[in-house]
Amino acid sequence: MRIALTGVSGFIGAHIAKHAVEHGHQVTGLVRATSKREHIAPFVDRFVVGDQAHEGAWPELFEGADAVVHNSMDWQAMRSGDLREHLSKNLDASLAFLAASRPRPFVFISSVAVHHDIRPRWQGQVDEDHPLRPSSLYGACKAAIEAHLWSEHYSGGHGVDGAPRHVVSIRPAAVYGPVMAPGHRSWCDDIFESIKQGEPFEREGGGKFVHVADVAEAVVRSLETPDASPHPFNLADCYARWSDIAVFAAEALGADASIKHVSPTSPENMFTHDAAKTTLGVPLDRGHQGLREHMRHLASQTAAGASA
Repeated sequence: MRIALTGVSGFIGAHIAKHAVEHGHQVTGLVRATSKREHIAPFVDRFVVGDQAHEGAWPELFEGADAVVHNSMDWQAMRSGDLREHLSKNLDASLAFLAASRPRPFVFISSVAVHHDIRPRWQGQVDEDHPLRPSSLYGACKAAIEAHLWSEHYSGGHGVDGAPRHVVSIRPAAVYGPVMAPGHRSWCDDIFESIKQGEPFEREGGGKFVHVADVAEAVVRSLETPDASPHPFNLADCYARWSDIAVFAAEALGADASIKHVSPTSPENMFTHDAAKTTLGVPLDRGHQGLREHMRHLASQTAAGASA
């Protein structure tokens, strides 16, 4: 199939494009005029210049597309402090984009940030049925778009041949993994840099993590799997304290680092990923070993750069 993909030049988008092509699909990518493209040129056979709020670019993006993946976010608008600009470029534009892309299957890259206030009834195991109670503009925007996503399906008639539309929401936790271009941001990389610089490490808390390759696989499989619609999928592989990641970085670097553990080893709440495993077939089983391997990957890059 041909996939129209927004945010194709970013960290997650680049991996989605690569995975899609490796699985026999074609990608039309939406890029800003200033976006770097060299790292995704092998995976995008047609570029369309514009952004998610540029309605004039949408017909060209949708041309020949069998499915749409909406992965972009206007971070400048969201962080500007101008609520109207954020709502216009992120929420309003995304809802118009959703409607304009009918009847194609639609995958939305949401976030576990749609959750914050975890209700006691779930006993610390947050599945996809938990209500969305975000604490940030980012999470609230994602949750609002998800509501319209389900409406797009259940209102009927918006899909191919008048069927209910195929819609899926992918909710990644903190995404880590190899970056494909300078300037991309992977979670945990700042901790690696801190240990590499020999700084003592003491940071409270931690996070839930998922590898970028697993996010890309979930996106592609959600388009290939009829039963994926109309459902959200949590993508949270494991929990790790920031200090755990610092230990993994020190191991990879062979560094004698001063690292202090100040938080419990387990979180109060964890996102279940049974739905992603059973419906999409994405194992989400890298665990701490995946984070260790990422630290080794960064260490090997450091060594290669030093010898160049």
